[in-house]
Amino acid sequence: MTIGKNAKVLALLLAISGVTAPVVLTAPYAYASDIKVTVNKVPITSLDISHRAAFLKLQRKKGNLTSLATDELIDESLKVVEIKRVGVRIPDDAVAKAFTNFAAQNKLKPAQLEQVLNQAGVTPKHFKDFIRTQMGWGQTVGARLRGTSATSQHDLVAKMLEKGGAKPSATEYMLQQVIFVVPAAKRGQIMGQRKKEATAMRARYTGCDTTRQFVTGLKDVTVRDLGRLLAPELPPEWAELIKKTQAGGATTIRETDKGVEFIGVCRTKEVSDDKAAMMVLQSGETADKAGKELDDKYIKELRDRAQIVRL
Repeated sequence: MTIGKNAKVLALLLAISGVTAPVVLTAPYAYASDIKVTVNKVPITSLDISHRAAFLKLQRKKGNLTSLATDELIDESLKVVEIKRVGVRIPDDAVAKAFTNFAAQNKLKPAQLEQVLNQAGVTPKHFKDFIRTQMGWGQTVGARLRGTSATSQHDLVAKMLEKGGAKPSATEYMLQQVIFVVPAAKRGQIMGQRKKEATAMRARYTGCDTTRQFVTGLKDVTVRDLGRLLAPELPPEWAELIKKTQAGGATTIRETDKGVEFIGVCRTKEVSDDKAAMMVLQSGETADKAGKELDDKYIKELRDRAQIVRL
């Protein structure tokens, strides 16, 4: 496999970074590894910078790539410390799954993707570290954004209404999760059978009140009441399936890391209180703008407090 034949393989790398330009792969950077910057005494080496510069090259970034790479890595070093401080943890298997999914979407095996990354001078480790930081920082910023006080929520909605807007409403879902558990060690042996069992139960599903009655006698089946969730709060991997499901029905089955699952939709109703309005506002352009502003402010705060030494 040559780099030239797989130029499109790394296109999703650009999507992760919000870049859509064509990919151009070049030979790896080759620098001796020495410390170029310390961020709160944590070193950034020339090798780290070379990997990021190669990544920026893939994105067709212009300018001094070494300087841009250094600035990005300084910010990432600050993010990593903050992610740990607030208690956000991205498990290794989540990063590995993202990496494997990325490879599969590009019709590659993980080993083939690793070869392409190595040939491009990015390296699999650098890309996986990047994935982990992006996931962790997204959760960290999101948690701070969601921490908006009730008073602030009320004020934002009130200002919107003053300008002549109608208070947004959202669908509230009462949900139930049904899991046909498949131990990791037995996935290859029993997954097919568990899918058949889950499909059969889903076909007989008539509502949340009778679920536990249905699972009586079934082995390794868990029923969890998820309570009330507004549409913007739905788990991304389930959101579309839930929205397509009528009250009293169940979503199609999905294979997950727990086994085979489906979600029962107990009841739905439209609500238009301040929380619903705020969730709707936060799920659209307002959220994007607020998230970007908070991201920039957050990084500035971290930089202002940091000890950054360029060597």
